[in-house]
Amino acid sequence: MVSPLIANLFLRYAFYMWMRRNHPSIRSGVMPMIFLPLRERQAQELKETLAKRFAECGLELHPDKTKIVYCKDDDRRGDYPEQKFDSLRYTFRARRSKNRWEKHFVNFSPGVSNAATKAIRQEIRAWQLRCRVDKRIDDLARPRHRESSKKASARWIRDFLK
Repeated sequence: MVSPLIANLFLRYAFYMWMRRNHPSIRSGVMPMIFLPLRERQAQELKETLAKRFAECGLELHPDKTKIVYCKDDDRRGDYPEQKFDSLRYTFRARRSKNRWEKHFVNFSPGVSNAATKAIRQEIRAWQLRCRVDKRIDDLARPRHRESSKKASARWIRDFLK
């Protein structure tokens, strides 16, 4: 098994440094392996080039996780088979938003993924609040009950509301 540190160093060499040398005009997103914005032809060429580079390093691109996604919004009204993707517990897709003048528009933005929402629901169910009907709200707030819920809610607020 390869340690995460060695894997990250290898990926940095195999991918990030190579991208900087060979494709300086393509900027990477905040998350690893996400590139914005590219034309479809440019994206196809980059995907093929990355497949070759990873093969040189003894790696391969995951066929289900390596895809070209069309970032559909009010300015991009075309159609493409892939119009959303999940990354780091977020789903990026076209969403209705409101600007500062209260006007609605569609933009491509993140939101909590279905998998993350399911995990949150399961964790809350594990607290078994429905079995504690005899308790008052201040009893539930005592340290014994509070720690798991306090940590979880702080994590959810940090991850999804900020």
